[in-house]
Amino acid sequence: MKKSIAAAVFFFLTASSLFPQAGFSAISSMPGSFSRLGFGARGIGMGNAMSSIVEGNLVSYYNPALSAFQQDNSFSASYSFLSLDRTLNFLNFTKHFQLKSRPEDPDRDIRTPGLSLGLINAGVTKIDGRDNQGIKTGDLSTSENQFFISFSNRFSRKLAVGLAVKFYYYKLYEKVTSSGFGLDLGALYTLSERVNLSLVLSDLNSKYKWDTAPVRQENGKVTEDKFPIGKKIGLSYRIPEYKIIASAEFEGYGHGANYLRFGAEYNIYEMLFLRGGVDKLNLSTKDYPARPSLGFSYFKKLTGFTAGVDYAFVLEPYSPSGSHILGINVNF
Repeated sequence: MKKSIAAAVFFFLTASSLFPQAGFSAISSMPGSFSRLGFGARGIGMGNAMSSIVEGNLVSYYNPALSAFQQDNSFSASYSFLSLDRTLNFLNFTKHFQLKSRPEDPDRDIRTPGLSLGLINAGVTKIDGRDNQGIKTGDLSTSENQFFISFSNRFSRKLAVGLAVKFYYYKLYEKVTSSGFGLDLGALYTLSERVNLSLVLSDLNSKYKWDTAPVRQENGKVTEDKFPIGKKIGLSYRIPEYKIIASAEFEGYGHGANYLRFGAEYNIYEMLFLRGGVDKLNLSTKDYPARPSLGFSYFKKLTGFTAGVDYAFVLEPYSPSGSHILGINVNF
C-alpha cells in the first residue's frame, strides 16, 4: 500500500519535469478546443485514455460505442475549478437497455443497446471591456457549449458500434454567435476477456459559421471555421486478480498534433478507486507539454441506488495553477 502511494506521488511530482513546459501546437487554436480537454473527473483523472474501457460509469464522449456496456443507468455531473476566470462543466446521463433473451436466440441478451446524453459547458468571465477611448464599458464573457446524444449497440459478444450527434453553440460577443452540428463514429472490439480495442472518428462535419455584420455592420463578413477531425485508436487491459485497468491511446489530428495518452485505475479497497494518467504526449514535437493527472472515486450503496464522488487534479502547462475537477455520480 505504502509503496503504491509512494510510486504515484513520485510519478506526479516528476511528470512535469519530464515533459518541458514550452512550445505551442496549432491544434490548440483551432475551433472546438474546449471539447478536446476531456469529460468529467474520472476520464480526466485517467489521462482521457477512456475509449476502450467498458467498466464503471461510461460516457460516450470518449467513444459512442461505450454506452451499450453500461451496467446500470448512470447520471453524473462535474464542476471544474480553473484559473484565469475560466469555467468548464459536464453533465451526462447513460441509459442501459436490457433485452430479454429468447430460447431460439440465446445471445439476444448480449445485443444490448445503450443511450447517452451529455453537455459540456465552457467559458471565460470577467473579461475587461473598453471602448476605443480606453474607457471601461463593463465586463464581458464568452460561453461555448456542446450537446451530444449517442446510441450504440452490441451486435455480438465481441463487437459494439455507436454513433453520436453533437450540437455546438458559441456565444462570443453580444450578437456574435455561431452554432453547428457534427458526428462521432466509434467501435469497440473485445479481443479477449482482458483486452479491448477501440476505434473512433470525431467531429465529422463540425464547424462554426460566423457573421459579424450585426456588430460591424457594412464592415462585417461571413467566415467559416472547420473543426479538426480526430482519429483515435485505443487499447485497454484488465488485470482482475489485482483489480487494475490500464489503457493507452493514440490520437491524430494533423496540424502537428499526434498524441499518446495513458491511464490506469486501481480498485484499492471495496468501492474506493485510485487513478492516474498522462494526456497529450505529443509525437510531432518535443516542445509540446503533456498533462499528468491523478484522481479518485468513492461510492456508497444506498437504498435503491449507489452514489459516489469523483475528484481529479491535472497539471496545465500554461496556467498559473492546476485544475481541480469535482464530480458526483448516481447509479440506479
